[in-house]
This record gives sequence, structure tokens and C-alpha cells, in this order.
Amino acid sequence: MFQLEIIYQKLVESKFKICTDTRKIEKDCVFFALKGENFDGNEFVKTAIENGAKYAITDNKNYENNNIIYVKNVLETLQKLANYHRHKLNCKVIAIGGSNGKTTTKELMYSVFSKQFKTTCTKGNLNNHIGVPLTLLSIDFDTQIAIIELGANKAGDIEELCNISEPDWGLITNIGKEHLEGFKSIEGVAKAEGELYNFLMLKNGVAFVNLDDECLCNMAKKLKNVYWYSAKDKNANLFYNLIQDLPEIVFEFNGFQIKSNLTGFYNFENIMAAIAVAHIAGVTTENIKCGIEYYKPQNKRSQIIKSGSTLVFLDAYNANPSSMEKALENFARINYPNKIAILGDMFEMGNFADDEHKNIYKLAKSLGFNKLVVAGLHFCKQAKTEGDECYKNAEEINLLLKNENLDNTAIFIKGSRGMAMENTLNGIINYNS
Repeated sequence: MFQLEIIYQKLVESKFKICTDTRKIEKDCVFFALKGENFDGNEFVKTAIENGAKYAITDNKNYENNNIIYVKNVLETLQKLANYHRHKLNCKVIAIGGSNGKTTTKELMYSVFSKQFKTTCTKGNLNNHIGVPLTLLSIDFDTQIAIIELGANKAGDIEELCNISEPDWGLITNIGKEHLEGFKSIEGVAKAEGELYNFLMLKNGVAFVNLDDECLCNMAKKLKNVYWYSAKDKNANLFYNLIQDLPEIVFEFNGFQIKSNLTGFYNFENIMAAIAVAHIAGVTTENIKCGIEYYKPQNKRSQIIKSGSTLVFLDAYNANPSSMEKALENFARINYPNKIAILGDMFEMGNFADDEHKNIYKLAKSLGFNKLVVAGLHFCKQAKTEGDECYKNAEEINLLLKNENLDNTAIFIKGSRGMAMENTLNGIINYNS
């Protein structure tokens, strides 16, 4: 603990400027020499100091000197420092887990909370065993609300992140077919995500549970401190009256009508979750309305892009069978003269890959789109069995679209991050605005 306190004081001295990449060194930062499957940060310790880092943390004894501090394990030290810092904070820590919608829920929550409280949240997708510690160490001492996204691809990940971040409150968005390569089954997903509920139960924390989700309700039976929210049951702690979910979500809450920039019932569930936590924390309904209506999705997540008479639904940051199914069914309900669905492979499916891609492909064909276009090894395998065309990657689809008349056309685009399906729009529609 003594060494941890010394390193923590170095972080205080550096104003918590932390770096793990020598290409992004800030002057007087503390460099952590992390290791991965294909890299070893210890090889760049001297470079970090030369480039302006004031201190470097290493688990290679060969580099030890006044500015280079040796520890047994750099990653474990980073995680312990994050937990040490967490105990010095007075803010409410809120954890978000689940298969789909974590990032959207986090961003909605941030948009609402920041209207009334000093709020920090996970940046981008830094939700793993490295990202969560970095997020915690970025929290200022005067922060009132900290929203931490918890990611997982195998059993034990959520438990580890909970032990580091020690959330006071938490919610699970839903349980779906995510990372089946690591979780092995939907039951495996539920058990792993349920580690958040286990932590809250042990620590007497508060859980927020969607009463309309049977799976979550079953998982939450063991919990004592629960706030239930619902769009169906008026006896829930918080009730929402959904007016419409297409083309945009409009609903009533606590006497206010609220219009969101999001579409689809699956995004309404994210909105309900964000509002439930904010309302119980004391955010006024006026600020809730302002925060929800102000939020506009970006970063290739649930983006709606209008370009002339062309309407694009860009949801290409990531994909799994559950999120793909819900988004496709939502797109099918949209009334537009012509509709094109563009799908890229879903990664980390393991032995389930063939069956899950087959199921999604058949679903997409059954929904009656004017054109279905797919890319990737697994979708192509299914397309070929049915005598349909397919493409290697997003760039090939891009060439196809450049020769298409896209007037009065709605386009839906989704795939896993590794497929970079947003590239289908390059030179056609600007998706960064």
C-alpha cells in the first residue's frame, strides 16, 4: 500500500495526466507500460520519458531509476490506483451493464445529469479492464455523478470491474446474444451480466430494473433495493406513456411530453433506463426533458442522416444477433418508397456464427426490403447457399451504391466494428456531421 500511495501522489502531482501510448504523450504525464498480446509497453519506457512523461510505471526491473518506478504488475497497479482514487471521491458512481444499448444509455444519462450536476462518464467505449480504471482516474474531486459503462466478453469480467469501480447504483439494459464465443450461451450471458446485480446485493446498492423485461425481472428477484420502471405497468415506481417510436420516439413522463432524436422501441428502453436513474437522483423533469431532447446520436450508433430524399439509419458501431434483429424489425416498420438493408458480419460468435448469420439473413429476406446487401464471410456463405449476391467488404458495397439511384430511398446499415460498414457511404453521404 505504501508504494501505491507514492504512485498516487505522483498522479496528483501530474494532475492525473495518464498515458499508455507514447504516440500521445502529454508533458509531465505518468506513463503506464501496459502489456497486451501484441505489444509490451515496457519497450517504450525510455521513449515516454524522452517525449515528456514525468514518470513511468514499469514491471521490468531493467528500467528502474528516479523517474521510472518498478511494480510487480502494471495493469494491477493501474486498477488498484483507480480503486484507491474511487475511495477518495464523494460522487455517486452509477454502473451500466447489459448486452445492447449500454453506450446509448450512458450518453443519454450524461446528457440528462449534466443539466443539473457536475457529471463524468466513460469516454467512447473505454469499458474494459483498462478503460474503466482510466475512466475512474479521470474523475475530478468535485464531480457529483460518475457514469461507468461495464463491458464484458466472458464470465468474471463484470465482477472484476465492479470490484474496481464499486458502483453505488447500477442497471442492466438487457440480455442478448453478445460475445457468444466467450459466453457460450444466452444463459452464460445472463450469468455474467448478473455479476452487477450480485455486487449491488452484497454492497447494499440500488438497482434499476425494467419491469417489462421478463429476463431482467427474474434475475432481479434476489435484490432488495430496486426501482422498477415500465411502459406497461402503472404500478411501477416510474411509468412512461409511449406515444410513438417511429419515426422518432415521443412519450409522456411525469406530466411532460418529451420528443427524442432516437427511433425504435429498443432505444425507448434506453431512454427509460436513463430517466429512471436521473429522476431518483433528483434531476428535475424539466432538466430530464431538456437532456433527452438535446441528445443527438453520433459515432455510428443509431444515427439518422437525411440527405435530400435519402434517409440513412446508420448503426454500424457494433452488432450481435439480438441488436440486429430488433433494428431490422424497426427498419421494416418505417414507411418509405424504397428500402435497402445493408448488413455486415457479426463478430465473436464462435461456433454459433453460421446459425446466427443464417437466422438474421432469413429474417432480413422475410421483411420485404427492396434490396438486401450483405458483406463478410458468414453472411456471404448464407447468401451463396440461396443463390444471392454478396460482397467481401464495405468498400465493395460502396462501389455498388455509387451506381444506384438513391432518391426516395431509406438505407439501413449495421455490422460489427471490424466490418466498418459506415464505409459503404464514403463519397455518397457525409455521416460525420
